Amino acid sequence: MTESNKAANNKVVSLHDSHGLPRNPGLAFDTDCFAHIQVNRSATERRAASYGARRSIKQQQQAAWLFKAVSLIDLTTLAGDDTEARVRRSCANGMNPLIPALRAQLQLQSWPLSTAAICVYHDMLEAASVALAGSGVNLAAVSTGFPAGLSPLPLRLQEIEYSVAAGANEIDIVIRRRHVLEGNWQALYDEVKAMRQACGDAHIKTILATGELGTLSNVAKASMICMMAGADFIKTSTGKESVNATLPVSLTMVRMIREYHAMTGYRVGFKPAGGVSDAKTALLYMTMMKEELGLRWLQPDLFRFGASSLLGDIEKQLDHYVSGFYSAAYRHPIG
Repeated sequence: MTESNKAANNKVVSLHDSHGLPRNPGLAFDTDCFAHIQVNRSATERRAASYGARRSIKQQQQAAWLFKAVSLIDLTTLAGDDTEARVRRSCANGMNPLIPALRAQLQLQSWPLSTAAICVYHDMLEAASVALAGSGVNLAAVSTGFPAGLSPLPLRLQEIEYSVAAGANEIDIVIRRRHVLEGNWQALYDEVKAMRQACGDAHIKTILATGELGTLSNVAKASMICMMAGADFIKTSTGKESVNATLPVSLTMVRMIREYHAMTGYRVGFKPAGGVSDAKTALLYMTMMKEELGLRWLQPDLFRFGASSLLGDIEKQLDHYVSGFYSAAYRHPIG
């Protein structure tokens, strides 16, 4: 590690997030931090496939894990036909994510519960901000030319600033994939660092669009560089690619988070997005986080699901736990 990186690592950081977690200040660009990285795809896939085979969470324990999973969701509405009414409905669902009768049956009426955040396009921030006022639920905006990330850099930075001014306290940015595919790591670092600065106090989640990066080694290197540039979270996908979050890709990114933490002492969050639509898959991801990073990473300040339909399936599974029957979709709120 270079002397400048050591200085950054030893620096006392005064800025904390809402959970009291010191923010990742990043490191100076240093190829020694990532040039050596190579990922064995076969070994990674074997490890990823083992989580479900070695761990089985049943009955009361499963209900507890699913209740916890609700608090880890970034409830997302990113459709071209979004309306303010739909966004307000998502906000209401995020603030009160389980129907009262179900919470009563679970004997958890007094337990505080909400999703971690509501994630919307910039145009819907005003409606979401009014709906979430005073709730404590985070407001996230997708930015920087989402989902392609091909807008000119000054426009992408301005888009971040507009969203922060409109009330977003989390910004989900998308990297320019070309930098990864061409091996232009300095350009990737410089862009993400500029975006982190544009975010100010708002937390930045860097979307890698892993399904378009070619190899797991590229995913690993891009993850490390985004963290070096100051990312608070690294995120798999926009949800718009043909291949979104997978366990092998997620394991690769999580291992980079572990390596970065060992190197710097700073914790960076992880967000799988796209493809996590049912409770069974959510449990696999939570198992992976517990085994690879420990229980501290099963908190909303370090782990999120980017999802639009996951909440509905979790509610159905919890309803099945208390009743013994799978309920009809009409009994649950529209997402």
